[in-house]
Amino acid sequence: MTDALGYRLKAAVLAPSTNTIVEPDYYSIAPRGVTFHMGRIYIENPNINDDAGFENLLDQVRTSMERAIKDVMTCEPDSIIMGMSAETFWGGKEGNKKFEENIEKLSGLKVYSGANACNRALELYKVKKIGVITPYQEVGDEQVVNFFKDWGYDVINIKGLKCPTACSIAHVTENELRDAIFEVNSGEVDAIVQVGTNLSMVSLADEAERWLGKPVIPINAATLWNALREEGINDQFKGFTSLFSKY
Repeated sequence: MTDALGYRLKAAVLAPSTNTIVEPDYYSIAPRGVTFHMGRIYIENPNINDDAGFENLLDQVRTSMERAIKDVMTCEPDSIIMGMSAETFWGGKEGNKKFEENIEKLSGLKVYSGANACNRALELYKVKKIGVITPYQEVGDEQVVNFFKDWGYDVINIKGLKCPTACSIAHVTENELRDAIFEVNSGEVDAIVQVGTNLSMVSLADEAERWLGKPVIPINAATLWNALREEGINDQFKGFTSLFSKY
């Protein structure tokens, strides 16, 4: 039977247990009839203050992922949206493909990842030279750059904020993100991409598109936009970047 509230889409969202941004971001954007149901990926140690800590966080994600999928599948969702980004960029284009295939195998559902969504958005805008903002350490930034290079993009500038813990990513202020936007922007850059689902940048990105006159793609907006469009939900509205107001 059709879900009383999620009558257009009842989506599972997989996110680290440390993440406090992706769920409210999705609900701020969601059209009526779309609901989200969190599968929390248990993170015991949120330390990411160096490359080793960052890689340890991803090991925790990989260890806890299957349990989170089993838990959230009990609500009988229609599809799975990845509310985390680092792991979806790992291993470049091929790594993303294998990641999605693994989640689809475990769940039996269509999976929408942030890395793939950012690529689809960039293809839509027909741009090749990009600036990138991340909350990551250098090891994470390298993976993001490699993913975009695999798809033929030239990463002109990248700003890694090097957040000390997974929780502290959500503490980055709008002023800090605004400074990061200006730092990665240049005349060569055709679009700016923000990754890291625990960074709150959707509203700022919408404003920044008007300042800069170019696409600014926050991963939470891109991932949800891609999932909704693939699921046949084509509502257009303002306030959440040109992805939702124009496409």
